[in-house]
Formats: sequence, C-alpha cells, structure tokens
Amino acid sequence: ESATAFALLMSAMWLGESDSVSPEVFQSVLETRYPNFSKSTQQDAQEFLTCVLNELHDALKKVRAQLQCKRLQTSAKESKWIASEPSIITQLFEGQLSYSITCLECKTTINRPECFTVLSLPVPSKRVCSWPGRLLLCSCCFLLRDCLKCFFKKDELTRTNQIHCSSCETKQDAVVEGIITKTPEIIIFHLKRFESQDECRRKLSTRITYPLSNLSLSPYSSPHLRNHSEYSLCAVVNHSGLLDYGHYTAFCKHSFTGTWYSFNDAQITKMTKSSVQTESAYLLFY
Repeated sequence: ESATAFALLMSAMWLGESDSVSPEVFQSVLETRYPNFSKSTQQDAQEFLTCVLNELHDALKKVRAQLQCKRLQTSAKESKWIASEPSIITQLFEGQLSYSITCLECKTTINRPECFTVLSLPVPSKRVCSWPGRLLLCSCCFLLRDCLKCFFKKDELTRTNQIHCSSCETKQDAVVEGIITKTPEIIIFHLKRFESQDECRRKLSTRITYPLSNLSLSPYSSPHLRNHSEYSLCAVVNHSGLLDYGHYTAFCKHSFTGTWYSFNDAQITKMTKSSVQTESAYLLFY
C-alpha cells in the first residue's frame, strides 16, 4: 500500500496537471504504519525520511522476492536468500562505512563494517578565533567539509568506552577511525542541528556552506573509491523556527533542465543558484 501510494504521488508530480500536488494520501498511509507522524503533531523530517526509506525498502524487497520465487520455483533455503536481497532503495541510497578499532596496548586492529542510508554530521556551534593575543568563542560560517572532518576524525575510546581486546583478553583504551568503503549513488547528509546536553535542548543555527557541485568524498573514502567520489547537490530540506516548532521547506533541482525550485507548501517558485545555500539547511541530497 505504501509503495502504491508513493508511485501515485510520483506520477501526479511528473504529469504536471496541477500547480501543486498534495502528498496527503501518502502521508495518511504512512500514518497507519507510524502513528507518530499524524497531521496534528510536530515531527522531524530526518526521522520521517528514514521511515519512508525503510517502508519502501521493505515493500519493494518483498515484491521482488515474491516475483523471483514464483518464476524460479526455488527451494526454501534459496527463497530465504532471495528474500534478503537488496531493493531499489538500497541500490540507490545505501553506502558502507568501515570502522578500524586499534587497541593502544597491543596495536591489534579489527574492522567493523556498517551500512548507512543517511550520514548524520555534527554541526559545530562555536569556533575558537585568535584576536590580539586573546582567544574568543565566536559564531562563524562553517563548510560542509568541516562537518565531514569532524565525523571522520579519530576518536579515543577510554574510561567507560574502553573496548574488550581479544588479544589482551581485557579492557583497553583504543582509537577508532571510520572510512567510506562503498559510496551510494545518492548520498544524504543530515546536519545535526538539534542537540541535548543534560536537561538542556537547543537548535544550532550555525551557517553551513555546502557546494552545489564537485563535492569530493575522496579524503574520507578507501583508495579504490577516490577517483569515483564526486557528487552534485540535487535537493535541500530546510527547517526554520526553533526546537519544538517550525516550518519545513525544500529546494529541488529539476533533473532534466537543471533549474532550481523552492517548495513551500502549495507555493512552488523558480529560484537562482545563489539562493540555494541558507542557514536553515537540515538535509542535503547529493
């Protein structure tokens, strides 16, 4: 049902028979599966996106498995393998990270792979600036690569975060470093603008500058990917407002003409490339 509703929504959008298309039917179908996303509540776009991708993956994976099982008349063992095959969602959106964890005592390194469909990047809230012999905390504009560097930097695992080293057979301090081992066709970055510290919750309005084209992931990728890791921006989800209330809008690039459009509820307008970068960016699609 969810895949059918999504297909009808895509069809209505591309037919272009009306000035705007409401996703109301698709939202209603999702609401039956995920009651949290009701029309009367304020919800998070990144969480909704994750639910949409998961729902479409499950639906399309089942359809594909059923068709192949019927055509090939496979055994029970083979059917189980087919049912775990990827869907069009994983083909388009799924990448893979590999985390290398090195024991600081014996230098033993283990690698742990992890799949992802959305990379949640930390958003710096302050920067230390040098000014006539003093250090000041100031609000500055950051680059997307600053967020990526922060995400992929080496981290030390100490104290309560120690690992159990199989070689030392005891808990030890370690360092962990991540690298991209498989780049997806479409990569989604989630800028973590909402943070919680103890009982304090707030939204970070830090301006993040992101490239519209030629985004290179080479510094964060394994060597065999470093010539095939450039991306162009195709859409942005913006959040304006504060932590517990606000408004979502989207910027999308037409895949044929390359023209950018702003989507603000039922108001769809052309926009210039120079207007695509805003301090409200929340989700980036490359």
